Order: sequence, then structure tokens, then C-alpha cells
Amino acid sequence: MNVDEIDIRTDKKIGRITLRRPKALNALTHNMCLAIEAALESWRNDTTVALIVIDAEGERAFCAGGDIAELYRAGRTGDYEYGRKFWRDEYRMNCKLAEFPKPIVSLMQGFVMGGGVGVGCHASHRVVGATTRLAMPECGIGLIPDVGATRILAQAPGRLGRYIALTGAQLGPADAIHAGFADFHIPDERWPAIIEALAQTGNVGVLQDEIVDAGSAHTLQSRPEIDALFAGRDVADILKRLENTQSDFARSALSAMAKASPLALASAFAILDAYNGGGVREALSLEYRFTHRSCEHSDFLEGIRAAIIDKDRTPKWRHRSVAELDRTAAFAMLGPLGAAELTFDQKETVK
Repeated sequence: MNVDEIDIRTDKKIGRITLRRPKALNALTHNMCLAIEAALESWRNDTTVALIVIDAEGERAFCAGGDIAELYRAGRTGDYEYGRKFWRDEYRMNCKLAEFPKPIVSLMQGFVMGGGVGVGCHASHRVVGATTRLAMPECGIGLIPDVGATRILAQAPGRLGRYIALTGAQLGPADAIHAGFADFHIPDERWPAIIEALAQTGNVGVLQDEIVDAGSAHTLQSRPEIDALFAGRDVADILKRLENTQSDFARSALSAMAKASPLALASAFAILDAYNGGGVREALSLEYRFTHRSCEHSDFLEGIRAAIIDKDRTPKWRHRSVAELDRTAAFAMLGPLGAAELTFDQKETVK
């Protein structure tokens, strides 16, 4: 399959998926989600395809997130079903990546954010390079970390997951590996040769000889402070700890959280706190409860307006602070959806 947004094809012994929207930082569209899922299904039982390689065109980004402009336009008109359909189909694709029976190699350069994490970080062999900058900045636009990332965040060492989720901190290659979002650091210039070797051999073992030390993770050096400051019983407690700590790290974290949606912060904290070690389906199902309600009942549309549409960077959140937030508000966003709960049955086809 060859379309303007995504190139899906086979190459000798491998299936290849290449994101092709470099000018848009390879932002993920609804149709791209459906195309990736369709490719996975076609290769699942294809004996000529030994493994899958996912990469992206351009140097600036593997994928900087979902293409949310249409979500905003639909939501502003009261069409909340468009976003719900997008997230259902995206999450189903994320699940298929995580559970795929054959090896998947993802090569993630530049920005890897939001939806890009959902495409690249559920692969079995996740490669980052020197340019990789990975983040889950959703709380800053009134959403929560999603695409199954809450599973990775909940399993991160110590309180690192809370720190990444609540501040939207960007991670370089060493930090991405330390936090559990990636497996290997391989210099970007070696990637074309690696893809060719994978195509020739159909063997992921060729990656082992290319791995290079990513260096020291900044988050590893900061772990004692992260674990102490983000061990609070709720977001308000974490903010109080940050306010009472005179360090550059605490001031930076406090500044990031002060700009985020209080409802999103509380909901992100609650979903990480609720995760009990289950698989990717549990994470996606909990996340979907929030995103299903997000256009109608959260700060998401206002966050997109302020950051992407008007770009005034002055969102008017529903709650002025976490302290003023009703303790039940976050739990209401994550409550059961009844008949609308996320399922993983395929209902859409690529257009």
C-alpha cells in the first residue's frame, strides 16, 4: 500500500511501515491508524514476512502525536463521536502492536510524543538514536497520557512515571531506555543498513552488534529527588512538596505542572495509581474512559485551542487549581462507561 500519509509494503523478508508526513512531524491521522492495523492483520499469518519494521520520513520526528485539528473541529460543533471513534480505532491498533506474534522493530528519531509513543513504544524491539526526544505532554493540553503509555509509566522505576506524566518532561535516548519506553540506542546513521540487514535475514539478532551505550540517564541521576518529591498521596501533596523544595529540579517541575490542566493532572495521577500490573488492554481501557468523555467533560478542547488553534498559551481551565478540584472529579472521568466501554473488535476499515 502506498498513500501520501503512510507507505506500507513488503521488502524481502520483512513488512515495512513508514510514516510519511514529515512536514506535519508525522502526526498520526485516523486513516493511518486503520492502515497500520490492516497491515498487521495481513502479515499476521503471512509466512513470507518474518518481522515488521516501523520508521518515519524526516529528521525532526518519528511521530509527534495525533492529528488533533479535526478532533477539535468536530468537538467544537458538539460532534463528540468523531473523537471517540478515532481513539477506539487508535487504541485497538496500539493493542495489536503490543500483542503481535512476530517481532516488530521501531526506529524512533526526533520527537516521539503521544500517538507516536503508541506506534513505536509497543514494539518488541524499540530503537532510539541521538536525536530522540520522547515525551507524554498531554496534561498540558487537558488530556491524559494515553495510547497504552500509562502501562509503561506505571512500570517505570520508582516515581519516574508520575514525574514524566505530570510534567511532560522530554526524555533523551538514555532516559527513554531508563524509563522503559525503549530498548536499544543505535546511531541514526546506521538505520538504513540495519533495515537492509533485517530484510535480508529476517532476524532481529542483527540489532545486537549495532547497539551503542546511550550514556548516563539524567533521570537516573535525579532519581532520589524524583522519588522523594513525587511520592505524594495525591497531586496536591506533590505540588506542596515541590513548592517547599528549593532546587532547580523542583522549580522546573513545579513550573511545568502549574501550566497543566488540574483535572488532567488529577486524572493522570489516578489512572497510574489504579493500574494493578495488568496488560496493555487494561491500560487502554482505563485511558479510554477519560478520552471518551474528554471533548465534552474535560479541558481537552480548551487546551487544544490555547496551544494549537489560537496559540495564545493562556488556557482557561475548568478548575483554577488542583486544590479547588473536587476529589471525585477525576474518578468521574475514569468511571465505567457501560455499553460504551472500549472493546478490541475491529469495526472500521481503511478509507
